[in-house]
Amino acid sequence: MAAITAPAPRTVPAVLRNRAVHKLLLLAVAAAILVPLANARWASGTWPDALTVDLSGPLTKASDWIVDNRDSHPLFLYFFGHISNAVVLSVRGVYLALLAAGWAGVTAFGALVAWRVAGIRLALGTAAAFLACGLLGMWVPTMQTLALMVVAVLASVVVGALLGLASGLSDRLDRALRPVLDTMQVLPAYAYLLPVVMVFGMGVPAAVLATVVYAAPPMARLTALGLRGADKEVLEAVDSLGATGRQRLLTARIPLARKELLLGLNQTIMMALSMAVIASVIGAGGLGDRVYQALASVDVGAALAAGIPIVLLAVVLDRVTAAAGQGSGRDGAGEEGTAGAWTGPGGRAGWAYALVAALAVAVAGRLAGRLDWPDAWVVQIAQPVNRAVDWMTAHLYSGVPVVGGTADWAAHFTTWVLDPVRDGLQWLPWWSVLLVVATLAWLIGTWRTALTAVLAMAAIGVLGVWDSSLDTLSQVLAAVAVTLVIGFATGIAAARSDRVERLLRPVLDVFQTMPQFVYLIPVVALFGVGRAPAVAAAVVYALPAVVRITTQGLRQVDPAALESSHSLGATSWQQLRQVQLPLARPALLLAVNQGVVLVLAVVIIGGLVGGGALGYDAVFGLAQGDLATGLVAGAAIVCLGLMLDRVTQPTERRARKGA
Repeated sequence: MAAITAPAPRTVPAVLRNRAVHKLLLLAVAAAILVPLANARWASGTWPDALTVDLSGPLTKASDWIVDNRDSHPLFLYFFGHISNAVVLSVRGVYLALLAAGWAGVTAFGALVAWRVAGIRLALGTAAAFLACGLLGMWVPTMQTLALMVVAVLASVVVGALLGLASGLSDRLDRALRPVLDTMQVLPAYAYLLPVVMVFGMGVPAAVLATVVYAAPPMARLTALGLRGADKEVLEAVDSLGATGRQRLLTARIPLARKELLLGLNQTIMMALSMAVIASVIGAGGLGDRVYQALASVDVGAALAAGIPIVLLAVVLDRVTAAAGQGSGRDGAGEEGTAGAWTGPGGRAGWAYALVAALAVAVAGRLAGRLDWPDAWVVQIAQPVNRAVDWMTAHLYSGVPVVGGTADWAAHFTTWVLDPVRDGLQWLPWWSVLLVVATLAWLIGTWRTALTAVLAMAAIGVLGVWDSSLDTLSQVLAAVAVTLVIGFATGIAAARSDRVERLLRPVLDVFQTMPQFVYLIPVVALFGVGRAPAVAAAVVYALPAVVRITTQGLRQVDPAALESSHSLGATSWQQLRQVQLPLARPALLLAVNQGVVLVLAVVIIGGLVGGGALGYDAVFGLAQGDLATGLVAGAAIVCLGLMLDRVTQPTERRARKGA
């Protein structure tokens, strides 16, 4: 009799073994239970008033108390007052020193420092940048901005380095500081302004302190990264010599973290310049104030005349600090590093000669009575630029045959994209928006990621700005979609062609060093005011980062994988679609995350040019001194940024229960 065999066990389909499918099934079960209950209780789309907390009363009382006690309370007289006076004296001292050196002395000093750090080519570029500031008639505003920058950067470096030391040397402090630094980096620059204005009033102290809060986190993060990444073998060798903790820090850890420290300085300088320009709306003065006043009167020529020096200043500072961090040689060829430029043969003497030469130029200018930039050397570009803008308005703004004008494009984009996305988000029941956020965050991360994203989104409703936040979210989503389409296509082209990458590199360099404020100038000229110009400025601002990250990710794909696919007969398109893009997935996801964060920052500033929503609330609260409106909008911006960051940033998969 034949033996009876047991039936073969059924294998589970591969799709059901997928981790993402498990998460979707659990979410489907939860939705099947919760959605009918939520729909029966809250069928309308808007956030229910019963779940809203009105903070206007307490915040108004706090604002009134600050205003009433600013000149009499000991906290303001003996703490904030001393801080304010120290900031004013420091900025004024640096500003007077720059004016005393004269335009020739400042230009010579900047060029000689660039020469010692990065070589003759950058020295010539630095001199040309300073001279261009004078030619445009912006020498005094440039010195005002530079004085504020010097004080703000020094304070940011000190604060950031201390926080970085604490975080790098203590795991407990690192865990405590991480959410604080995350919030400081997600919060758009504009939201920092109102609280410091309430405490310090309009003027330089508020601008400097807002800049420090905004620019210190990169220094803190990179300092901690450098200290934690120090070579363990070197540290063990130092320990074996009997070094104390302080000696180990000063002789080993900090020198080993030199590259990260200089990179932190570079990032701090760039963020401080960006914030110093934005802080012009609270009385910082300088170039930012010229741009802000020109934008308020839609004087594109005057705005461009002040915007060009901002860009030149940003490019010079970025190049000099980046060269110091990379150890570029004095001749630009990398033969002698920056350390050698200081300690090598003739290094100290070279710096001494450079400083003496700069001092000699300053003294010569003072003796010749040439401290101020001569008015006869100023080149007026405002009127020609405004005439060009008028021509563009007459010929490109509207009425262009077949393609239409830029105003038509903005109107069509608003009607066909922005309005439907905004109306669709506001039509959805609020609980369905939370469900979508939870789904996206859990699929890309863990349940903790999903919980954080949902709580951040729910906090927006509790604050009572649900509809405004969804309006801002619609602009962010539209801008991100356009940014990713253009950025991925451009990044792929640059990754596959060295010529395209060389052509794009200087353009991306300039765009990445331009402060956020400057992007509003061309979009106002081309598109007028409204939500579409705010989206356009956000796209231009975020594109360079997306293109660079995409290009780098595709170029770092393992060549062996490409050769293997080529040997199997894969075409160029198949290699891209089936090999490069899948292997570059982490870089592409990082590009999406950075695109979202950068877009949000400029969409908020777009409130200055008619972007509306949370950006308008932040601008209105700042202009009117309305702490309730401004702080609620700022808190909602933080929550929106946190949610978008969690939804777009994949969490490293670890063996966690419930992940």
